[in-house]
Parts: sequence; structure tokens; C-alpha cells
Amino acid sequence: MTRIAAVLVRQHMAQAAPPGVDPGDFLEAVAEDTYEIVAGLELVTPVLITSVPGLDDLVWPGTEVIAIAEDEPLKDVLTRLDADQAAVVCADAPDLPPLLIGKLFRELGRAEITICPAENGGAVALACALPAPAWADPDLDAYDVVKELRAQAPGPRRVATTPGWHRLRTPQDVGRLDPGLEGWDNTRALVRAR
Repeated sequence: MTRIAAVLVRQHMAQAAPPGVDPGDFLEAVAEDTYEIVAGLELVTPVLITSVPGLDDLVWPGTEVIAIAEDEPLKDVLTRLDADQAAVVCADAPDLPPLLIGKLFRELGRAEITICPAENGGAVALACALPAPAWADPDLDAYDVVKELRAQAPGPRRVATTPGWHRLRTPQDVGRLDPGLEGWDNTRALVRAR
């Protein structure tokens, strides 16, 4: 079985840059940290999906980079991934524990789509078998994405959830990053330098 873990970078994710930090630099830092999380997973191929040009140098050589429109629906993005299963992880979660991505894949044994919910609405990540279920039109920025997907699904058991995490969507969210957690080195260096 082939598995992809794709980091999704959209321009609006730069809006969480704290005062004194360039939004473009902030977006690159969180995207690189999130990419490092997925690239470190075993038995998973990392991919970068981005609406922001010029991020190719953030990824390891040989990593597929898929350019998308800023507002391209996730269901369309999923059709461009070539694997048996895929997880899509929002780039604004630079301290996401890798274990949560593993839980997404594990839950696919009992559901068609699994969601890692985000605190304060939306989702940090989504996983599904490919091709994605035809009934699903997921939006990781929708406030209650789980409720929306369960309403779209032929049955509520087709959508499972894992423990949630946080995304950096406002400058105040940067305070949620745990200095005790390993990783998020690029974001940490940028935020400390201001």
C-alpha cells in the first residue's frame, strides 16, 4: 500500500505572522517545519501542495511539488495525488506530533475519511483512501468540517476523527507553540529573533 502525506500551503496562512515578522518568511518557516514532520514519517511519501510559488527549495530533492490555485477545492487537489491513501496536513501546524498523522491513517480501517480537528474550528489534517469518496467536498478551513462532511456522507460512520491539535491562524496563536516540544525549529528561530 502506498501512502502520501502532503503539506498544504495556501497564501492566507501567512496572516498569523506576529508583529515584526515578515509574513512571507513566517509562511516559509511554518511550511518547512510541517514538511519536516511529514518527511520524517516512515512508509509515507512526502508531497508539497502549494498556491505560493518559490517554495521548492524547502523540500528534499525528489519531493513532488504540486502547484494549485489559492482557492482550489481540496476535492480537486486530492485527484492529483497518486497513492492508495493520502493525508493532507495544513502547513500552519508546525508543531504537529507525527503520531497524530499516523492515527489518521490507522482510522481509515474503519472510515472513509478521517479528520484531525483544529482547536477553534476547522481541521489540521484529513486522510482518505484514493480516489477520494465522490460524496466528499472537504474544506479544512470550514468551522465545523466534521459536521459538514458527516452531512455530505451517506452515513455518519464514514467520517472518523482523531485527537485534535492547533493551527496558527492569528498572531496570538503563535503563543500556543510549546517550547518543550521538539521540532518547529524554523518557526522558533524566526519568532525568537523578532
